[in-house]
Amino acid sequence: MVLMRSGSIIRLFFVLASLAFLGFSCEASTSTPSIARVPTNIPESGSRESRSADSVSHRLLLTYNDLMNGNSSSSPIDNQALTMPEDASFPEHIFEGRLELLGEAESGNFLPIVDVYDYSDDYERAHIPEFDYEFVQDGIDLIPLHRGLIITNHPYWNYILGPGRVWQEVGDLGYSRGSFPFALVEKNANCTHNGVMTFLFNDSEVSHVYYQITQETCPYFKGNFWGILKASYIVENIPGAFAVMQNYSQEISKRITVKPFYALKDDYPEVNLKPFTSGITKKEITAYGVIYNGVHYLGGGVTRFGEYPYLESMRMPSYSLAKSIFAGGVLMRLAQKYGEDVSDLLIADYVREVANASGNWRNVTFGNALDMATGNYESTFFEHDEHSDLMDNYFIAETYTGKMDLALRWENKAPPGSIWVYHTSDTFILTQAMQAYLQKREGKNVDIFHFFVDEVLKPIGVGPGAYTLLRTKENDWHGHPLGGYGLFLIPDDLAKITTFLNVYNGCIGGEQILDPDLLAASMQHNPGDRGLDTDGYDFKYNNGFWAHQFTTKDGFLCDFWVPFMSGYGGIVVVMLPNGATFYYFSDNNEYDWYDAVAEIETNLSSNCVP
Repeated sequence: MVLMRSGSIIRLFFVLASLAFLGFSCEASTSTPSIARVPTNIPESGSRESRSADSVSHRLLLTYNDLMNGNSSSSPIDNQALTMPEDASFPEHIFEGRLELLGEAESGNFLPIVDVYDYSDDYERAHIPEFDYEFVQDGIDLIPLHRGLIITNHPYWNYILGPGRVWQEVGDLGYSRGSFPFALVEKNANCTHNGVMTFLFNDSEVSHVYYQITQETCPYFKGNFWGILKASYIVENIPGAFAVMQNYSQEISKRITVKPFYALKDDYPEVNLKPFTSGITKKEITAYGVIYNGVHYLGGGVTRFGEYPYLESMRMPSYSLAKSIFAGGVLMRLAQKYGEDVSDLLIADYVREVANASGNWRNVTFGNALDMATGNYESTFFEHDEHSDLMDNYFIAETYTGKMDLALRWENKAPPGSIWVYHTSDTFILTQAMQAYLQKREGKNVDIFHFFVDEVLKPIGVGPGAYTLLRTKENDWHGHPLGGYGLFLIPDDLAKITTFLNVYNGCIGGEQILDPDLLAASMQHNPGDRGLDTDGYDFKYNNGFWAHQFTTKDGFLCDFWVPFMSGYGGIVVVMLPNGATFYYFSDNNEYDWYDAVAEIETNLSSNCVP
């Protein structure tokens, strides 16, 4: 789902140059990204001072007495009280076992801020799910065993847990203190609400656990969750604990080097930082960044109560980025692996339900569905169908049968491949077709998303928190992958994916992983295959990727195309031909990134230099 508005007028003067067509091969188009351990805390962009909590010797919030006695607060508190202060000591205790919370359904607070559908009228939605999960500790790292989407018994919420920290404070009377990031994820939807939990522990017991959520990426439901709950620490020797710690250490060591966003100006003094976020409401930004020349300049993490202490682990919803990353990536991987034109395979040969569709699917190919050009639709007006009652019902439907039935109700109005009409449901149909094709190739027990994880995400270094996605309700919500939305990413995941696409041209270690022709078309490297026109906006759409052309009429001294990914609510990932990527995740329905392209073009790296 996407809603785009134009950027402000670009008034720039450039030195005379021309855009040379770039060959598409396994050679990187920019320098190799370096690797380094990501900092624990990254200050919000524009500030050169990192705020820390009060000295451990005189903690004012979440004191020993507060956590031990379960003292509640009347509102959320500054997030800095939930993270390791700069003068903390190395922990005296090791946490290994289960952390169980008690009374989740009865205790806790919720204050709605935006509630379009009156969700807060339901008592259960204001309370977090039951919590009973395993953790291991490696030095100061507190690592949950399960880091992807965790299906709970709660009617509305699932969990995602992230790695946190353990430390020692003088005022905690010998107890160690820990905290970790977590997210509430709406069931059957991509909305993600980021929070932190913290507690005290020793070798045998744990204090109350304080939690709060003061930030989200969700246009229609925003609010603060907070509370302090009784808890239990079940000390256990976790099987495979060493492997978990080793894998996490390796994952961290392979992250692309991160610097705070303001360091972009330190490294490139001519760059003006303001245009990157000038068109977006600052308080509604989850995270943003520029990835260039092997460095990830990361900003964001603003919450309603201070800076988010685990920005590098903040989970961001993909929404329709999944159409590009997952659906597009899978088709390109299948084509490369099996050496045939998978794009030309017919949907009807792999999805039996289309035989009874309202429209005509007999000649619709995999490529047509990825291009949003099945010929089955109601209106060509920009995203009319995507915002229709039929599509609303499709999003609400939970089962495979329910979603497939609604996805096939569009009438036929044009030959396949001729007209672009945006339907998230078309990507769902395509995903099931690719699943059937893969099973024909590799056996009935294979799963199309696990295939993508094993063949693409793991090899490029994306971490385990992204190894799950939204599925239909069967088998306890482990049914069919939705395809068109439902990934959950941290900033480094996005940096790895865009570097793989935009710098390494779909290659890993010199091996071509994605079909080079399909990827070249998607990234606008093939002038003969720009994709289809999108009604109402000056964009192209090709293989699940959007594109916009910047021209001399805009003030540039050459014409060049910029592919981008776009997601519901205010999510944009822009991949420039010079190898730079600019992105932001927000939820105020603001899409304003042309000035960022102009700033990169002017003061970072020009696409117009031959």
